[in-house]
Amino acid sequence: MDRDVHPAVADAAESIASMEIRGAAAIADAAAEALGERAAASEADSPAAFRAEMRAAARRLHETRPTAVSLPNALRYVLRDTEGDTVERLRRSVESSATEFRHQLDQAQDNLGQIGANRLRDGDTIMTHCHSTDALSCVRHALDDGKELTAVVKETRPRKQGHITARQLRKLGVPVTLIVDNAARRYLDDVDHVLVGADSIAADGSVINKIGTSGLAVNARERGVPVMVAAQTLKLHPATMTGHTVEIEMRDESEVLADDERADIGRGADDPDLAVENPAFDVTPPRHVDAIVTERGQFPPESIVTLMRELFGDQHGEEPWEETLQ
Repeated sequence: MDRDVHPAVADAAESIASMEIRGAAAIADAAAEALGERAAASEADSPAAFRAEMRAAARRLHETRPTAVSLPNALRYVLRDTEGDTVERLRRSVESSATEFRHQLDQAQDNLGQIGANRLRDGDTIMTHCHSTDALSCVRHALDDGKELTAVVKETRPRKQGHITARQLRKLGVPVTLIVDNAARRYLDDVDHVLVGADSIAADGSVINKIGTSGLAVNARERGVPVMVAAQTLKLHPATMTGHTVEIEMRDESEVLADDERADIGRGADDPDLAVENPAFDVTPPRHVDAIVTERGQFPPESIVTLMRELFGDQHGEEPWEETLQ
């Protein structure tokens, strides 16, 4: 059983699970910050006790969003060095790693945006799906370069994250046409790029992103519209190099069907023969993606595994949230 979880960790976990904190970079940043605060507040009397506290904190955070690989990648980075022989040295290591990770996160998104902006031309129209700070970084840098852009923004149900994208694009001065999700095909002929983010990227170049991304990519490929995925390397899923699949998160049915609507459709609110499924993500095969833009450059999907090996090696060892970690 986990030890008592520090309030900073519990608050971060709740905010991530409820999607008050959303977006892979924001999730990773919140997790790193919470681990740093947990380490700073530790009153452990031995290195073993300190490691147990950090393991419990990492486990609590890891449970919140199974698909967003930025979260476990943040945990791995911050807790990569837990071999110290004193609590003070371990505390300093975790706090330093958390600070370093958060700084690199900011720098990575800026670098990615500069690279992605080079794919956008003056006068282009982009189509977006969901909300991605990485994708918006590409837009922001293109605007800084003096390019004019317009955007067709899918509202992205059931949580309408596209409204966040539309709001932020308007703050940047980009003209926006907001459309319902099912209208995407109609507007693709007027679009120069589909620009999306990612929650995870598998070793074969498959992109796991908000549900609806795959269908949009298929339609874009048919219409000859290039699909550009903006994703920091913390979105790369190292476990997929050894054959693991990415778990697709199923969210609460109330996001799709409220209780009163359920009662109206079915035979009462508890109708056992009325099922509602709410997968949060889908998988876009690499053949439908033209480029994956990271802070380390832009890559065809098929080359992502080479980048993964460079960053993570070929092996995937113990995880910092696992009970077996000593």
